[in-house]
This record gives sequence, structure tokens and C-alpha cells, in this order.
Amino acid sequence: MEHVEKYKIFQKELVGTKEGNPFKDIIIKTSFINENEKIETEGFYKGNGLYEIRFMPQKTGKWQYVVESNDSQMNGIQGEFVCDEASKKNHGRVCLKKDVMSKNKINFYDNEDDFHFAYEDGTNYYPFGTTCYAWINQTNELQEETLHTLKHSPFNKIRMCIFPKYYSYNTEDPQNYAFIKDEKGFDFTRFDNTFFENLEKRIQQLDELGIQADIILFHPYDRWGLSKMTKQQDIYYLSYVIRRLSHYKNVWWSLANEYDLMPQKSIEAWDEYARVIMKYDVYGHLRSIHNCIPFYDYHKSWITHVSVQRVDVYKTAEMVSQWREEYHKPVIIDEVGYEGNIDYGWGSLTGQELTRRYWEGCLRGGYLSHGETYVDKGPSIWWSHGGKLYGESVERIGFLKTIIENAPQGVKPLKLTAENHEENWDSICLCKEDHWYLYYYGFFKMMYRNYTLPQGKKYKIELIDTWNMKIKELPDIYEGKIRICLGGKQYMAVRMIEIK
Repeated sequence: MEHVEKYKIFQKELVGTKEGNPFKDIIIKTSFINENEKIETEGFYKGNGLYEIRFMPQKTGKWQYVVESNDSQMNGIQGEFVCDEASKKNHGRVCLKKDVMSKNKINFYDNEDDFHFAYEDGTNYYPFGTTCYAWINQTNELQEETLHTLKHSPFNKIRMCIFPKYYSYNTEDPQNYAFIKDEKGFDFTRFDNTFFENLEKRIQQLDELGIQADIILFHPYDRWGLSKMTKQQDIYYLSYVIRRLSHYKNVWWSLANEYDLMPQKSIEAWDEYARVIMKYDVYGHLRSIHNCIPFYDYHKSWITHVSVQRVDVYKTAEMVSQWREEYHKPVIIDEVGYEGNIDYGWGSLTGQELTRRYWEGCLRGGYLSHGETYVDKGPSIWWSHGGKLYGESVERIGFLKTIIENAPQGVKPLKLTAENHEENWDSICLCKEDHWYLYYYGFFKMMYRNYTLPQGKKYKIELIDTWNMKIKELPDIYEGKIRICLGGKQYMAVRMIEIK
């Protein structure tokens, strides 16, 4: 009997009709049964008379399946397999943390978990993402180079498009598209299996690297007509994509990059597209939508987290506090600006500035996505093509990631009160009650900083040079009113840890 690891994919190829247009004409549904649980999924046509059913088991034990189809060659096919326990590094899907917390661990008096993520097995997940919009539309060699770069990077999420992108520095036709194309143009009723097999291969490779694939389903940067399909064509495309890709545990759904630049798609249409996704994705992967200027209504129930870009040339990460309060969902600034030197303000940040924005956003209780746009480092630009990374921020983001991952459970942004306002109004801080503090001072150049420590408690204090990635533990034990020398340096952080 076949064995499949928990959270991985059981798949079976079936043979059926080639006649007509099987993409449209043939329905193939499968019931997967484990004891008293029954989950129904829909299969898909690959071409050349080949179909496939897939399933991601979330419970161990014996599973049985039965196929139902209007093609007699496949109707009634049955089988079974065994789902084994997940391996050590296999944690399942990324979910909202509040949805995977066991009831005995939920603090009903503190809702900080509402703003964070965890894997299906309860392991914390902190998204430190990057952006490679069109990397799957590049040559095989460049795709492989991108994966090699990601393997040696700190990033555990990547924003990526299905459709090719036509924009500055990215104007070439890809080798393959999601739809079959001939000299007459696209056939929006037939899908290119070669394209999807490569996409699936790359999603699987990302999963092996521990990276979430934040898949952008629509975007406006287009000269092929893919952004201007009819609503019916959009829904047809979505139904196929979700049926084919939702079984990968590391996928997220981003309905659009900059939805507001596609005025032909109404606000109501996006809600309808979300319903299509939820219909075919039986596992409930994370879902959001991304803006250019006006925000989407992130209060909507189908949206699991906030995915936004900068609000102006300078200020963005500073807004995390406000967005958390307004939407009461995890906040990811997926476009905070890019380190590079292209001829746009958003793509010519210094490494220092992108690193600062990361620290600013994370210590306010949010998350961010990196991007890199150096025009003079080689033929490819990471933000669009992938390839190599050259910037100074990557290593510093990795340094911050380690600090965040090693913070105590339950840290949250310091809440200003009448008592602590005077000392803290001009800084940001993550803290765990009175036990642990992490302050960040960004571009300020303070010679020293005064603190009033909680009465009756003693602390060790570390100075963190976030740019040079150095941590210096001070030799004394601190209590009461203290003064800490920061040396007049920018990008300094201070970590205080209670000594029991």
C-alpha cells in the first residue's frame, strides 16, 4: 500500500478521454475518507488524455478514495493509501496563529496572537519575505540560480506571479504561458501543461527550502491581454489554478498585485473570485489582496491578513501600529520599497533605509517583504527576474530575523501609558511584560538614553548595532533609574533581559 507523509501530496494519474475539450467538459471529483471524515476535491486535466487527482492529508492513518466522473473510464475508480506522521521539518500549512492555538494556551485577555502566524502543528512562523514577480517566466538557468540564491538567504516567503510581467526592465516574452497559445493568440479554455509542471516543480522546490509561495493570481502589468479577461474567463482560470495548486502546503493566494490598477474588474468581482478560491481550496490557505494607492477593505471576512504597499515615498513601516488597530489582522507590508538604484524613488533605497524599515515594522508588530532593484549589477534584476542578490540589507534582515525568532513567546509592542509616555513616546519597543524589552532608535543619533526600570527587578542589557550586526553585553546588572550610552550612532537597539 502506498504511504504519504502528513501534509504532503497524494497524487494519482488517470487516463480518460481526449475528445472535445476535456478542460471544460470533463468533471472529476474524488472523495477521500478517513474514519468519519470525508473530504471532496476536484481533479484536473493535464492534456493528452491524462488527468490527475490530488490530496494533502492532514490526519494520519488509512485513507480510502473514490472517483466520480462523467467520463466512464475514470468513474468509480477506488483506492487507498496510508498517511504517516510528518517528518521533523514538515509543519504543514502556515495559518493564522489564533486558528492553530490549542484552547488551553489561548489567553482570552490578550489578543496579540490575532496579529501573527503559525504552522499547522503550532510552530511559530515569522514571514520575512522577498519579491521576484516574474522569476518563473525566465530561462531554466535563471530559475535555478534564483533557487540557489534563496537557499542561502534568510527569506521564507516569496511573492511571485503566474502571469508574465510587462514593465520597466522586464519586457521579454516568456517561453510558456498558463494558456495554450498559437499564431491566432491564446485559447483561454485550454491550459499549458508544460507551464504548470514547471510552476509545480518550483513550488515544490521552494517548499523544500522552507519558503512560502505567495502566488499572485492577477496583476495589471500586461501586454498580452491576461489582465483583461472577462469575469467568466477569470473564474474559469481560477478554478483550474486552485484545483491544481492548492494541494501544496506552502502556497498562499494573493488575488492581485495592485488590484486598483485593473479598473475593468469591479470590487464585487474580487469578492466573487475569493469565493471561487475558497470553494476549490478545501484546505483554507491564506488569502489577501494587494493595493497600489487605495486600500482594499481588509475588514472583509475572506481576507486572512493585510497585504499593502508604502503609503508615500518615505512613510510606511511607521503605519503598522495604526493598521493593526484598524483591521485587527496580521499586517505584511509586501511592498515597503526596494534596495537598489533604478530610476524610481521606490526602487532606489539604500541598504540602511530598507533595513531600518524592516526594524521599524517588525517592532511595531508587523512583517515586511524585501525587494532588490540594482540596474548595474548584471542582466537580471531580482525584484522581477530573480538571479543573484547584491544588496547590503539581506544579511541585516537575516540578523533581525534571528533576533525575532529567539524572542520570548508572547512579545508585543509596548503600549504607551500616562506613566511611561515621557520615556517612550519617541521610540518603538517589543516587550514581554516586565521580563524582556527590545528598543530600536532607527536613524536617531543618541549619545545616551535614560530608562526607568520596573521596581524590584534586575536586568542584563545588550547594545545591538543593527547595521554592523554586533551585540555587546554590558558588564553591569541594572535596576531603577539608569542611563545607557549609545555612542551617538544610528541604527542602534537595546535589549533588556530580566535576571531571575
